[in-house]
Amino acid sequence: MEVEPQISVGILSAGSFTLDGRLACKERSFALSGKANVSACADCVAIETDSARWEFPSGIILISADGTPFVIRGVPVGKDFHWRHNEDQRFNGALRLERSGADVLAINLIGLEEYLASVISSEMSPRCSLHFLKAHAIASRSWLLAQLAPGRAGKKKPEQKIHAISGPDRLIRWYDREEHALFDVCADDHCQRYRGVTEEPTLVVRRAVEETRGRVLRYAGEVCDARFSKSCGGITEPFDRVWQNTRIDYLSSVADSAHEGETDVSAEDAARRWIGSRPEAYCSTSDPTLISQLLPEQDHRTSDFYRWQLEYPQEEISALIARRSGIDFGAIRSLRALERGPSGRISLLEIEGEKRTFALGKELEIRRVLSPTHLYSSAFLVEPIDVRSGLPRRFRLRGAGWGHGVGMCQIGAAVMGERGFECDAILKHYFTGAEVASLY
Repeated sequence: MEVEPQISVGILSAGSFTLDGRLACKERSFALSGKANVSACADCVAIETDSARWEFPSGIILISADGTPFVIRGVPVGKDFHWRHNEDQRFNGALRLERSGADVLAINLIGLEEYLASVISSEMSPRCSLHFLKAHAIASRSWLLAQLAPGRAGKKKPEQKIHAISGPDRLIRWYDREEHALFDVCADDHCQRYRGVTEEPTLVVRRAVEETRGRVLRYAGEVCDARFSKSCGGITEPFDRVWQNTRIDYLSSVADSAHEGETDVSAEDAARRWIGSRPEAYCSTSDPTLISQLLPEQDHRTSDFYRWQLEYPQEEISALIARRSGIDFGAIRSLRALERGPSGRISLLEIEGEKRTFALGKELEIRRVLSPTHLYSSAFLVEPIDVRSGLPRRFRLRGAGWGHGVGMCQIGAAVMGERGFECDAILKHYFTGAEVASLY
């Protein structure tokens, strides 16, 4: 690869939404100035203002008429997560509008490096250190190019989106980054956070992207599938514990520490000691000033990411599990970890109810079932409270970390940057054996 790729980012899929800007399509002699409603009509995309209406059977590609960003209003952010909200977002590049079922897809066409400047500003705070922002740029670029490689190299993309092993008494399911059919990546946490130029990338973010232009992580001659999550909780989790049962050497378990610490607390006694304490780790920071400096504004509502706690009354947790799993367990008797990964994350959870017992995995499926949105992580301890006739009246969950925990711990890496670690040292810490190389 010698040139920067152009990519397509799925921003929004809706029956209708509002678009605002000075946009044009030279091929169709179409121009728009100001607000317009975009909607799906019979076999076409409709654009309507107060004075006119246009219909495009095959969709349309629009570009800025004067070089200024366009605005899409009411874009969902954090879908299915506890921070979900809608916001108006601004974008550079081109906008492709096309039908997808009963909805219109809004797709931003943008250069990879411009896309990265927004990702780095959206995933973490642009006030982070330059070395951390450079490390994140390289990791994000690597992940994206690794995802694009199968389709763009002429290889067949995998058809299966959700993988599952099921039986009468268990379901083990894992969700990988689905191959989007109509665009390369989506704009939400499912892929990487991308908000266009809703907040203009700062000079230090621009510098981080420019100084790492075309640089990626490589292992055994291939671009690394460089995963990352917000907080590992002190130990990172291997790839195979979260997704398919394939060992990836550069996504192994490492201690998030300057010292040689524990890298395996999968045994139940070790997990109880680890999660029940607050071991030293890069991501173990409770300094509110530092946290506000490292995290983007939408994540400030989450302050207990390293060690967290929540309680469910019996009525609430039994109803929640029934609704989220589709299985009527009756009253819940126990939640028991059958398997844990090295970071203490549960990969197989036994749910025992009055009516039936069932085992559930992997980590994201567990997090989905035990929360109206997503549990912070699957690294948790279960404490039954006020047990009467074998039934707890309440369940307390005490947990560690935020996210799947594989690869780079974003908060840990940001703290490393604050402590003076350089870009390559940060990447070497989290991606075992990987090397930085230039692709273009």
